[in-house]
Amino acid sequence: MVLQNKTMSFLINLFSRKKEYSKHIILLSNTSFAKATSGKKVPLIDVRTPNEYAEGHIKNAINVDFFSSKKFTSYFEKLDKTIPLFIYCRSGSRSKSAAHKLAAMGFEKIYDLQGGFSKY
Repeated sequence: MVLQNKTMSFLINLFSRKKEYSKHIILLSNTSFAKATSGKKVPLIDVRTPNEYAEGHIKNAINVDFFSSKKFTSYFEKLDKTIPLFIYCRSGSRSKSAAHKLAAMGFEKIYDLQGGFSKY
C-alpha cells in the first residue's frame, strides 16, 4: 500500500510538472519558426549531437548537445532566462525534452520547432 501511494504520488508530481511547464513552451510550425528566426538575432539552439549538426543545420544555429548533460546545463545557466529561446532537434522528440528541462531551469519562453529539422 505504501509503495502504491509513493508511486502514485511520483506520477502525479511528474505529470503535473510537465503541464505546469507547458505554459512556457510554444510549438511552432516550420513556417512560423523560420519567420521568427530568419534574419533576427535570437538564441537559435540545435540540441542534436555534433555529428548531426555537421550534416546540416539551420543558419546561425548554435549546437548544444542535449545528450551532453553537463555542457547543456552549463551553457544555459549563463543565459538570461527572460529572453525567448528557439530550439530544435531532428524530429521534435529531443527538443521537447530539452524544452521541459529549460522550463524547469526557469526559462520563460521556449519556442520548439514542430517536427524538428527533418520538417524544416
